[in-house]
Amino acid sequence: MYDFIVVGGSQSGLAMGYQLKQLGFNFLIVDSADEIGSAWLSRWDSLTLFTPKKYNALPGMKFTGDREYPNKRDVADYLKRYVKTFDLPMQLDTQVLSVDKNSDIYQLNTSSGALQCRNVVIATGPFHTPFIPSFAKNICSSIKQVHSRDYSNPAQLNDGDTLVVGGGDSGVQILAEIADSGCTAFSSGITSTASLPQTFLGKTLWWWLKSLGILSLSRYSYLGKQIKKRMQPVIGTNVKELLARDNVKALGRTLSANGKEISFSDGQVSSIKNIVWATGYKPNFSWLSGKGLENIKFTDDGYPSNYRGIGDTQGMYFIGLPWMHTRGSATLGGVAVDAQYLATYIAKQIQQIDDELITSIA
Repeated sequence: MYDFIVVGGSQSGLAMGYQLKQLGFNFLIVDSADEIGSAWLSRWDSLTLFTPKKYNALPGMKFTGDREYPNKRDVADYLKRYVKTFDLPMQLDTQVLSVDKNSDIYQLNTSSGALQCRNVVIATGPFHTPFIPSFAKNICSSIKQVHSRDYSNPAQLNDGDTLVVGGGDSGVQILAEIADSGCTAFSSGITSTASLPQTFLGKTLWWWLKSLGILSLSRYSYLGKQIKKRMQPVIGTNVKELLARDNVKALGRTLSANGKEISFSDGQVSSIKNIVWATGYKPNFSWLSGKGLENIKFTDDGYPSNYRGIGDTQGMYFIGLPWMHTRGSATLGGVAVDAQYLATYIAKQIQQIDDELITSIA
């Protein structure tokens, strides 16, 4: 019987594991992957963080390395060192299929058997089910389609015109890489050319954001609410210059498809040989619907309702969700604040229980 089981072994799960170890709990971190850092290693080959290494550290350990802006392998290596440095107990190749609660005990039914604990921390992050529009099934089979989760590099694509759908950081980075390969790259979904440089007046963007308090804005504050509902600018890539390249063609929103003809809000194109869907993910917490969990509520966008990681069910906590408290809640460098908050809350709860027990005995 564990005091805590943490579901998810990437940055948020490890940050929470660090805090639980400091508090002296008997805990286990489980992850469905067969390797620490797998979530990062599975991303596209050229992925580079737009956050300097100084701002990517988990609690208790600096992010070191030769590169100021780490790549995906640097992150995976850091996570491996983190687990080893703090001797965090992990069980890989363990997918949680469902969770039940009986009285004060949680049972996690996993691909490796049942596990029991008094408290559970859900740290599975925001990237669950890749979202691809339903009309994609109407596209001719000769056109190669791949979600950004499964995109590695331009070499895996057919020769010829390539469409990248999605206007976020991932879509823009992939669009730039495909354009660099020399083919004609069509872009759909970029609704704004707003972008921010990685450095400004000799300081990194993140120095400015931290100094101005932007990174610590709560989702419940007025400014936090305004930022949360707006499309975030792309960081590190000049979108205006990218779209001005001779071999980059900006299209409107992708609307439908019929065979080789793909329709957009401003026309049709029939020359496309590849589509990269950088269209994000949908959350999947269907496995949190077992016995005793009937009171878990979900937000309109499909995430479990919580206040700073404290859920509706006693003994269940969350970490690593997008905008759980601030914009950085789901990021490598931002999760430490949420982990510290949860650790402080848990320590106070345990102290309260101990005080009540002492009072009852007296």
